[in-house]
Order: sequence, then structure tokens, then C-alpha cells
Amino acid sequence: MSITWQLKLPKKIIFESNSIEKTGGILKDLFDGRALVITDRVMKETGILNKLESSLKGRSVSFEVFDGVSSEPYDTYVKEGLKIFNEKDCRGIIALGGGSPIDTAKAVSVMTSNPGKISDYMGLDNIRKKGAPLIAIPTTGGTGSEVTSATIITDEFTNVKMLFISEHLIPDLAIVDPTLTLSCPPHLTTAVGIDALTHAIEAYVSKKANLVTDLVALKAIRLIYRNIKKVYKNGNDLKAREKVMMGATLAGMAFSNSSVALVHGMSRPIGANLHVPHGVSNAALLKVVMDFSYTSSTMRYANIAEVMREDISQINKEDAARMAVELVSELIHDLDIPSLRKLGIKKDRLKELAPFMAKAAIESGSPNNNPRIATEDEIIKLYLKAY
Repeated sequence: MSITWQLKLPKKIIFESNSIEKTGGILKDLFDGRALVITDRVMKETGILNKLESSLKGRSVSFEVFDGVSSEPYDTYVKEGLKIFNEKDCRGIIALGGGSPIDTAKAVSVMTSNPGKISDYMGLDNIRKKGAPLIAIPTTGGTGSEVTSATIITDEFTNVKMLFISEHLIPDLAIVDPTLTLSCPPHLTTAVGIDALTHAIEAYVSKKANLVTDLVALKAIRLIYRNIKKVYKNGNDLKAREKVMMGATLAGMAFSNSSVALVHGMSRPIGANLHVPHGVSNAALLKVVMDFSYTSSTMRYANIAEVMREDISQINKEDAARMAVELVSELIHDLDIPSLRKLGIKKDRLKELAPFMAKAAIESGSPNNNPRIATEDEIIKLYLKAY
């Protein structure tokens, strides 16, 4: 059988410190006219929005700012952003912030060219037309959304996290500026860092992995694992932040082209039902899912341990694979990421929701990419083990 693979990415990715200052000039290569900046109020408070505005003003780019996005990308924000885009006769979109502003901006972009409401397009490849040109500028080293073909929008009425996957959701341009993460507090830095590490690990062990995603995912694991503790201990360590952010972007490239697996399938229902931040729920699940899965893909998990620790030549593959699980568990502990129990979630409430969440996880499709396929009963047990 011949080898086949596809790679879908933005037209251009710029990875450079202080590259946000070049946005005004870069934008003119994509579109002429007014830009809609979609962001959150934190970007204004930290001064990052001011940097973007200065760049746009310096190149005489007119723009509108929608800074009403919160930590959750609700469908109501998509409606509001689209309304501003149309009323102000905008021609393109700039997403500035973490996963929520970028996910919101992706949805607004495609809704400029597709009728109805965003929920009409939930699922895989249901978006018919490409939307307005989109520039994504991430400010956290974690989600990788700036390079992916996916977005998650939460229905504010039902609280359902709707997953959308389409090549039309890939930003046209990603401006990845590591200096923007310097204002990211330790707890957020570690949560999004583990999110990125989960992306990379799941992309590598996914049944849909390919030659290119393997290379990118392993590099991402190495960069994130070896530098995230440095950033946690010293948030001003720009070299370490650069490496974590590069790892997050590479992880985004990897999982967008090979898919995530069981951790993400289980994580989304936790976020929707228990309101746990995505990175924290991934951290709670990653070690238990790896422990559940590693015997079904010994070589790949051993390779993960190797890029984390380098020399495993004196260890057999089974022990090396187990080492990968232990190294991740130690990392999460050292980063002080709270467990579900420490977050104050009641165990009885988790038990009550676990069957419903297990069904939702399987229905998402992601668990089918896991090296070891989990039944509903096994997923319920994993939820409780993660507690």
C-alpha cells in the first residue's frame, strides 16, 4: 500500500518576537479596507491591544474593536461580532488573544459567507464557503488555534460545546509573537502548556497520524516538556517561552492534520458540564488515559519518553513506554495544576454525570483515534480515576 498524507495549514506563519508590530503592513497583503479586531478585555488591560492598534494606525489601517469575548467562546459573541463586521463594512478580521477570541473570530469569519447561524454547520466539513480573510495572533502558548482547522463554540442556552472542523476555519495568516505571552500568569501558562502537550501527544499516538505529523508532534513534545517548568518558575524567561510557544504552534499543526484522541473526547464534556478550564481538564485526564493506552502502542509511547529524557537505550520498550506516563504525571504535579477534586468538584456529582459524559465523549468521534479503544464503562472508570 502506498503512503498518503495531507497537510493543511495557514498560507503563512510568522514566528518572531515583536512581530505584532508588523501587523499593519502584513495585513495589506491580505485585504484592503476596515479590519475587525476580535479580542477580550484582558488584552486591553495588559497593553497588548495597544501594540496592535499602534501598528494598524501606523499603516493607516482603519479598524473596529470587539472586545466582548470572555474565557468561553459563546455563540452570542459570534452573532455580535458578525453584526459589527457587517454594520461597519469590514473586509477582514484580526483575532487577538487566547483560544476563545481566536475560536470566535474563526466562526465570525465563516459566517460572513455562509447563511443561517453557526450551529447549522456543526461537525466535520459542513461549512460550504470560505469566509472573510483572517489573521490570528495568539497570546498564550497553548491552544494552537492559530494554525488549526477546528473551532469550538459554546451554545450559551444549552451550554453544549459545539465542534466545527473545516479547512475554511484555518486562518489565512498566523502571527506568533512569543513576547505576547510574557503577561500570561503562571496558572494560565501551565494550563495552556499542558493543553499543547496533550495536543502533541494525542497527535502522535492517533490512528490518523502520518509521517509529517509524527515529526512535528515529537518536536512539539520535546520543546514543551523541557521548557514549561522553566516558564512556570520564571515567567520572564523569554527563551523558554519562545520554545513553549513554538511547541504549541507545532502541536496545533500536528493535531489539526492527524486529530486528537481519547483525552480530548473526554475533556470537552467536563468543560461543558462542570465548567473546568480546558487545559486543566486535559491535565486531569492525560496521565490516566496514557496509563490506559500505552500498552496498545508501546513503541510510540517509548518514543515519547525518549524525546522527553533522551537516553533510554538501556531500558526495554515496555518500561520506556511506562516511563512516558510517569514523566507526564510528574510534570503535572510539579506544575501544581489542580485535580478535579482540588477544584472543588463533588465526587457524587462526577459519578452522576459520568455516564452522560462518556456517551458524549464517544459521540465526538475523537476516542476512535486512540491506540486503545475505550468502552463507555471504561470511560466512566477513567473519569472517576482522574478525580
